[in-house]
Amino acid sequence: MKITKVNITAGEWGKTKAMVSVEFDNCFVVGGLKIIEGASGYFVSMPNRKLADGTYKDTCFPITKEFREELIKTILNKFSEKEIEESDFPF
Repeated sequence: MKITKVNITAGEWGKTKAMVSVEFDNCFVVGGLKIIEGASGYFVSMPNRKLADGTYKDTCFPITKEFREELIKTILNKFSEKEIEESDFPF
């Protein structure tokens, strides 16, 4: 499966710094991913839902470790590029 597009909407929602949607193979989109600022840096949270007991369960997620690493790396690299673009002010 190939990641063909990553859309990032940056913002400030507490520790959530951006909402993300990812397009795969030019034919399938998964939305609801989040970039969250944690104690040791940014991490990607998969789409999830709250259960009756108050815990959260991911609704979609990578199955293999290798694809999870590729997905997270791609998203965080795109987020870093977006942050740099937004902070470049011509003076």
